[in-house]
Amino acid sequence: MGKTLLYEVAGVVEAPPDRVGRLILTVRPGPVGQGNAWLFAEHGGTVEGGPGRFVLRTPAHAMTVEVTGTTLAAQGGWWYRGEHTVEPHPEGTLLVHRVFNVAERRRWAVPLANRFFAGFGDRTRDGFAEGLRRVGHELGCATRLLRTAR
Repeated sequence: MGKTLLYEVAGVVEAPPDRVGRLILTVRPGPVGQGNAWLFAEHGGTVEGGPGRFVLRTPAHAMTVEVTGTTLAAQGGWWYRGEHTVEPHPEGTLLVHRVFNVAERRRWAVPLANRFFAGFGDRTRDGFAEGLRRVGHELGCATRLLRTAR
């Protein structure tokens, strides 16, 4: 699969990587919520499949969810793939979110479509920042947004 990085944002979670990983990377068949596909809890739905590769069905759509090592990836629509990685950091854990273009056809149209929808980068950063706050609240620790690479 070819993929082109469109956007990257990162933040620090002041908790050990294993705690953050258990929260972010735990995906198994069953209802989405506390202890399962936690990042998607606000969307609801059900997880099917596994291990490692799942289908998340929400009331609005379905997407593929993959968990490999320290990465959770969600892919859906004709072009979107979002990856969250959990990495060690001197203050706890570095949580990185990357958005990729994985379109097999009309790949060239994705950047144009995202420019047309003004604010794609801002919405991605703001959504990540809100998710980072949710992680901190869930784990009872401080978080902070670090950077926007694209």
